[in-house]
Amino acid sequence: MYDPKNTEKKWQKYWKENNSFKTPEDPSNPYYVLEMFFYPSGKLHMGHVRNYTIGDVVARYKTMQGFDVLHPMGADAFGLPAENAAIAHGTPPRKWTLDNIADMYEQLDGLGISYDWDRAVETCKPEYYKWTQWMFCELYKKGLAYKKHSQVNWCPDCATVLANEQVVNGGCERCKTEVTKKDLEQWYFKITDYAERLLGDLDMLDGWPEKVRLMQKNWIGKSDGLEIDFELDDGGKLTVFTSRPDTMYGVTYMVIAPEHPMVDELIKGTKQEAECREMIKKISNQSSIERMDDKNEKLGAFTGRYVKNPLSGETIPLYIANFVLVDYGTGIVMAVPAHDQRDFEFAKKYDLPIRIVVQPEGEQLDVDTMTEAYEAEGIMVNSGQWSGKTKDVFLAEVKDYLVEQGVAKKTINYKLRDWLISRQRYWGAPIPIVHCDICGEVLDENLPVHLPDNVELIMKGKSPLADCEEFVNCSCPKCGKPAKREVDTMDTFVCSSWYFLRFCDNKNDKLPFDKEKVMQYMPVNQYIGGVEHAILHLLYARFFTKFLKDGGYLDCDEPFSNLLTQGMVLKDGAKMSKSLGNVVSPEEIKEKFGADTARLFILFAAPPECDLEWNDAAVEGMYRFIKKVVKVCEDYQEYETGEKDLDKDLNFAMNLAIKKATEDVERFKFNTAISAIMEYLPKLSEFMQNGGANKELLTKAIDSLTSLLMPFIPHVASEMREQCGFDTASNWPMFDESALVQDTVELAVQVNGKVRGKIEVGTDEADDSIKEKALANENVVSALDGAEPKKVIVIRGRIVNIVV
Repeated sequence: MYDPKNTEKKWQKYWKENNSFKTPEDPSNPYYVLEMFFYPSGKLHMGHVRNYTIGDVVARYKTMQGFDVLHPMGADAFGLPAENAAIAHGTPPRKWTLDNIADMYEQLDGLGISYDWDRAVETCKPEYYKWTQWMFCELYKKGLAYKKHSQVNWCPDCATVLANEQVVNGGCERCKTEVTKKDLEQWYFKITDYAERLLGDLDMLDGWPEKVRLMQKNWIGKSDGLEIDFELDDGGKLTVFTSRPDTMYGVTYMVIAPEHPMVDELIKGTKQEAECREMIKKISNQSSIERMDDKNEKLGAFTGRYVKNPLSGETIPLYIANFVLVDYGTGIVMAVPAHDQRDFEFAKKYDLPIRIVVQPEGEQLDVDTMTEAYEAEGIMVNSGQWSGKTKDVFLAEVKDYLVEQGVAKKTINYKLRDWLISRQRYWGAPIPIVHCDICGEVLDENLPVHLPDNVELIMKGKSPLADCEEFVNCSCPKCGKPAKREVDTMDTFVCSSWYFLRFCDNKNDKLPFDKEKVMQYMPVNQYIGGVEHAILHLLYARFFTKFLKDGGYLDCDEPFSNLLTQGMVLKDGAKMSKSLGNVVSPEEIKEKFGADTARLFILFAAPPECDLEWNDAAVEGMYRFIKKVVKVCEDYQEYETGEKDLDKDLNFAMNLAIKKATEDVERFKFNTAISAIMEYLPKLSEFMQNGGANKELLTKAIDSLTSLLMPFIPHVASEMREQCGFDTASNWPMFDESALVQDTVELAVQVNGKVRGKIEVGTDEADDSIKEKALANENVVSALDGAEPKKVIVIRGRIVNIVV
């Protein structure tokens, strides 16, 4: 009888008491497998189960292969959701978070996940965030942490600023509220200093999905081009960045971002000043994402000022417009409406000239009939001495010409912006900065700077820490005079940018980690998590790793050698979500069918990288399969011996199952690995039912079956191994290639496209002999009913087709 509750409790207790998953201190064959640690929301959902079960299969499989596996877990415990939940429930964030962590740890144990809990870290505890603050200090000392006043993304619902990476389709990536702009002084990490390395080293990551590398490449957004000076009508100059100086003869107006620091002086005293200020006010209500949306209406106003094109000598008007952002390039662009769609739409709206400078070969564009910009390749026209040349030739020559004329310099631009880490909320790591009237901005390296508990959690658009006098009031670390602490906290992504390093040495109280211990396991061999973190977490973790390598704390440039991004778990066609009311709790499945059933379904239903549609009937099917495994193992325990020589078939089936399962697990094709085991199971039953005589071979076959199942359904596999007399700490079985060489094969025989029988033939048997056997088969003779075949076609190794 299969009793999942008692079986699972028994083996979870055994693993805990025997420290079965403890990481070796001095590994000789290290392997680091890591799933992205969880946010303590209170309960696991099936998306969690999928992520952690995938990682557990890899960890158990590698352990069975003889690797010294590091497989840790912890909690990404700071952040806005915890603070909001604490406000909603009237519970202190610390208590709410730690209670949830305890519950989720218990749930993970209940799934049989092979974590070394002695390595656990929780980012909200001082022994962890002390070192997050240390990271800030190191970045600050290198000039990579700084404060500046600028327009930032503001989420009204979360009452805090957001990094550019946290704005999705114009909304907060967490609560989806429309993001606005706000002028604030904020802390940044200078990730742009690492832009080139972050981009170039993507080529090293051949173990990452191509789509993730492409997403990061596009986010970094490298452009090679020129910075070109356009002379203002008062003798000043405006500098633009462009990757297309070949279109300079087509520039008919210039555009400057409305928030550019030069705008106020440019429009002051002009006839257009009032109109411009009204337009600036209107544009300020639009988010950066909205302004960059190609479908957004193009808005702008003439500044009353003109600039001179340094190539053509033409004087052109200067506009402000909503489709130019101050933090990309220089915040000023040269508009080429004939060959850029945004410029084209703006020119049409405000009746500005459009000049064609690139003609498609064999065609003649007409400004009066153009309905959209022509952005493809072609031949240069209306371009002075370069007319008639191709774009590539012109581009190479004009770059050198403008540089020689002293009006341009070659440069590289990136879309990537510095990482805004300030948050106007309580539940986060305090920023270790003190503001002193005498010394100014001072780094506080007396860590940790403790997060106080007696704070009133009211969203005011500023950090609640600002009203906590015992936190704010302090002494200056430099002069000892009264001073004020920084009250913003750090973005929770700072905590998760280095946690994988702390797992390697989580008890260290002298340093965040010991280099020698970390480098035993780093970089992570296999990292597993959602593709939604492709830009945020994964980019930040790469930045931190490179910074720490530069500081001599690491010997690796990248944190994760291989990355697996699992698909979502869907129900009724939508992602499982509490807000949609379509969540299936793993506790429900465990209660009814057991944890192994939940694990097996989540692994079998779809390849890891694909979305998985929840199916109640398929869950029950996995439960029935587990009961069949138990039945076969029980039959084995009672089986004595038979008289028939069935060794060859069983040996072939066993080695084939091991080969398929091994190859598929290596490729993370867990669904097909399980399928191979499912096909193997009946062969064991057939051996016993048909009286196989070789009990020793049967024992080896049952040993292999339970070993193959261990990473997928460890409770049942352990129980069956114990009952059958095997060591529960088994190795992964090896297959014998020679056993997979067959002397005979079974061929299906079709008559007019319908299978009517099966025949066994030698692998080297002649076609004529195979045809004779096919025509002599009783079922085939019956199907032919005296009719004379027109054709008999032998497809070797597969089928015989008889056409009547």
